[in-house]
Amino acid sequence: MAGKILLEVVTPEKLLLSQDVDMVIAPGSEGEFGVLPGHCHFLSTLRIGELRYQTGDIWHYMSVLWGFAEVTPTKVTVMAEVAEKAEDIDVGRAQQAVEKAEQRLQAGGLPSEVREAEISLEKARLRKKIADRARKAGHA
Repeated sequence: MAGKILLEVVTPEKLLLSQDVDMVIAPGSEGEFGVLPGHCHFLSTLRIGELRYQTGDIWHYMSVLWGFAEVTPTKVTVMAEVAEKAEDIDVGRAQQAVEKAEQRLQAGGLPSEVREAEISLEKARLRKKIADRARKAGHA
């Protein structure tokens, strides 16, 4: 279907993105879902994952940490607890966060501490993956 769809990404702090795009792929809690202009209405919860959107021939990447996505035929609104554009992620800091989270996980502890370390590692790996991908594609 021709045309554009408005993508808005909102966090509790700010409106991070408001842009007409060709396609959106989001990390739904039940799996990734894609949205093109004219998509049916629906609401989905989001998991920790990568939000991708296409403008022309260029793909852009963001990390998204939980939240909701509302889809209409003309708009996708992502309300995320935390979201970060690939170009805003410091690759070095992301790598350090991965290493720190891996150490915390290896240290073990109470089940709640282990789960917290697993989530920290998942977030850190996601941020590093997105930053690396954007750097290789020449967007950062």
